[in-house]
Amino acid sequence: MSRLIKSKWNSRAGSCSVKEYKKYIAELIEDETVRSMDHFKHHGRTSCLLHSLNVSFYSYLICRTLGLNYIAAARGGLLHDLFLYDWHCTKTEKGLHGFTHPHVALKNALSLFPLNELEKDIIVKHMWPLTYKMPRYRESLIVAMVDKYCACVESLGLSIPPGTYRRIIGTMDKTER
Repeated sequence: MSRLIKSKWNSRAGSCSVKEYKKYIAELIEDETVRSMDHFKHHGRTSCLLHSLNVSFYSYLICRTLGLNYIAAARGGLLHDLFLYDWHCTKTEKGLHGFTHPHVALKNALSLFPLNELEKDIIVKHMWPLTYKMPRYRESLIVAMVDKYCACVESLGLSIPPGTYRRIIGTMDKTER
């Protein structure tokens, strides 16, 4: 049964190419501020950028499979942790990182890109249920749950299959943009 589900998932995931996904996040991933997330450790040995790419890509796949707004899920997922500091050693004045960073990430994202209401909700609600306000949209809930999954896998030092970072960042060049 497990193989059947995995096979079905792989066939659906294969139909939505990485190239298509990259088209939707190109504006974001080309930005130097977004790329600077690679300098901050997040969960285990995973950088903030790699974590955000994992969340973005897998949220994109799930939302696409379910017929939801997969573009907003990809964009919101990539920007959900755009807080731009090392939370392991930086203390914020407004409270604990887990409660405050979604608002910092939203503020940073809005200073760089125009966002729709769904993308804003994805970013600011991704820490639910730690934060009190529930996600308003199904896509926001999916990104929040994928974020939890990715954080657990990364914190345990396990790898998320296979090479999201290499396939997305490593192959971006002028010809694909």
